[in-house]
Order: sequence, then C-alpha cells, then structure tokens
Amino acid sequence: MGIRGHGSGRGLRHAAGPALMAYAFWAVMLGTTLATPLYPLYQRHLGFGSLVTTVVFAVYAAGVIFALLFGRSSDALGRRRVMLAGVAVSMVAAVVYLVAGNVPVLLAARVLSGLSAGVVTATGTVTLVELVRPERRGAAALLAAAVNMFGLGSGPLLAGLLAEYAPHPLALPFVVDFVLLAFALVAVLAAPETVQDRRMVWPRAQRPAVPAEVRPVFVPAAIAAFSAFAVFGLVTAVVPGILVNVLHHPDRALAGIVVFAMFGASTVGQVLFAKVPERIALPAGCAVLVAGLAAIAGALLAESLPLLVTGTVVVGLGQSLGFRAGLAAVTAGTPAAQRAQTVSSFFLTAYAGISLPVILVGVAAQAFGLRGAAVAFTAAVAVLALAALAALLRLERRPARPDGGEPARSPASHHAGR
Repeated sequence: MGIRGHGSGRGLRHAAGPALMAYAFWAVMLGTTLATPLYPLYQRHLGFGSLVTTVVFAVYAAGVIFALLFGRSSDALGRRRVMLAGVAVSMVAAVVYLVAGNVPVLLAARVLSGLSAGVVTATGTVTLVELVRPERRGAAALLAAAVNMFGLGSGPLLAGLLAEYAPHPLALPFVVDFVLLAFALVAVLAAPETVQDRRMVWPRAQRPAVPAEVRPVFVPAAIAAFSAFAVFGLVTAVVPGILVNVLHHPDRALAGIVVFAMFGASTVGQVLFAKVPERIALPAGCAVLVAGLAAIAGALLAESLPLLVTGTVVVGLGQSLGFRAGLAAVTAGTPAAQRAQTVSSFFLTAYAGISLPVILVGVAAQAFGLRGAAVAFTAAVAVLALAALAALLRLERRPARPDGGEPARSPASHHAGR
C-alpha cells in the first residue's frame, strides 16, 4: 500500500488539503460535545435525573471505543472514504438529536456521536500528518491535537450561546451543526487522498495489546490519561447541572463557556508546551491535574464560580501536558510492528475514563447529592493521578540491574533513545 505525500501533489487542492481536513475534523468534534450545556433542558423536557444524565453522556464513549477498534480501516479503504463516513455519521447524529423525544433516542444520538468521533480522531490525525512534507509532520500532529481539543470546546460554547440567546434551544444548535457538517462533507471531497492502493474490504476489528517490555511505561501513562479524561467527562457531563443546582447559575451560555475554558486551555497548552520534554511533561501533567482537581473540589465546597473556572482551566493545562507526553512516550517506546495496537490500547484506556467513572458519579449522586458525589469523584481521580506520578518517579529513580543491563526506562528515556 502506498502513501502519497505532499511532494507528489500539485496545485491548490494539495496546498489546501490540510486546512480542508482540519475543518472537517473540527466540525465533527464540535458536534460530539454540542449537547453539553443542554443536559439540564433535556432533564426537564424528558423528565430524568442526574443518573440518566451521566448514562446519556457516558454511552458516547461506547461509540468511540467501538470505532477505535477499527482504527486501521482507512489503510485499506482510503482516508477520504473513512473521513466521509465519519462526517456522514455525525450528520445522522445531528438529525437524531433533532427528533429526540425520549431517552432511548437521545442515547442513540450519543452513540452515533461517539462513532463519528472515534472514526475521525484516528483517521483525521493520520491524514493531517500525511498531507504535509515529512519535515512538517511534527507540526501536523500538533495541529491535529489542537483541532481535536478546540473542536470539543467549540461545541458547548456554540450550543450554550444559541440556547441562551436564540429560539428553539433543543433544535437550533443541531441545525447549525448539520450545516457546518455539510460544509465539512464538501471539504473532505475537495481534499486529496493520501492512500494510493485503496481497496474495498470489510473492516476488521484490531485487538488491543501492550507488549510486556512497554508496560512499565504504558501503565503510568495510561493511568494519567484515564485520570485526565475522567475529569473531562465529569466537567462535560456534570458541570452544567452543578452550575444550576449547586452554584445557582442557570445561564446556559455560562455552562458552555466553563466547559470551553477547559478544552481551550488544553488547546493552548498543546501549543505552549509542545517542546517540553516528556521526562518533565508527564509527571508535571499529573501534578497540575491534581492541583486542578483540588480547585474544582474547593469550588464545590465553597460554591465559588471563579474557583470552578480556575480549576477547569488548570485541569485543561494538565491534560495537555500529560496526555501529549504519555502518547509520545508510549509511541516511542513500542516496536513499530506493535505500535498501532499499543496506541489503540492507550486511547481505549483514556476513553474508558469518560464512561464508567461518570456513571458512578450519577449513582453516587442519588445517595449523596450531586455536590457530594462530585467532590468524592475529584478526590478519587486525584489519588489515581498521584499514583501515576509516583510510578513515574520510581521509573526515573530505578537503579541499574545487578547484571549490568539497563534499568527499565522512563517514558522520557524511551523517547530520548529513539
């Protein structure tokens, strides 16, 4: 199978390729978080509580994980075909949201959003890297990460503003989303294909796996990623309800702004911290994440909106440090033949952090109230992040083996040795 790089393409189409694919990537990710500030409205409109809200949010991760199992399908089918499929599924999700008159239909819309995110996250990232010259692929990977986070943040911001200041709050955001996705469909059709040897084959699931020699690096990096995504899940699923029921701020635009602040901080952090070595970035990301969690817990206890916003921003910065460094370390420390499976395992672990912990918060909220459950959740995730930090520090300090062989290397050492 051949991959066509930037040098073989001529003219405007190839020059505009990265921008076209970046727009499509952004539009799909925007759609996946569009419902975030609307959950309190859905609760009143469809008559469900905080437990169902967390389940509705968490089933999104099931769609993402299922799609990630087929992450290599674009190697055979071509990048554009798979991107088109991802955009099309996102458009279907927007339509299902528009007709959602009960919880099962809302769940179906969330699953479809997750499928589109899983397809586009993997394929869009690879496509952006392949559309540029080899010497610019590092910058393209950074662009893909930034587009991903900015898209996730744009959804709540757009929906919050429309729901607060425009009519039809449960319909208009998805009409706008559908229009943005229609342009994304055109953008993908206009972009060049990077896979030369395309063939129509039935996609096959890829079994996640982690080689034994990579596990000392993988485990703390995956725990850190799980922790960061669990906090993202909490903020995205529960903060709109916290603003209404705990902090007494029912403004839907404010809910969108608070969630956007977290994803926006992650986007900015991807750029600001791009050159921070993994050896520093991964443990620092864990430490910053714990600081953000402490601020969020303090905000809930003190009923402080400024502290809540501060905590979400700090969490976003911690995620940008830890997730990027963890992914780079795992990628660099894994043999090429097993890299795709290992990276898939890393993403699956991260997205698992969005689902199960958030559902547990919903269950706990039934017994202890939303504030008590959220405070307990932040404490538990902080313990996980501290465990990852301790494991990373142990790897750094591990002495050489008595037989003279090399000690198990830290993520930074894996990266530096390649």
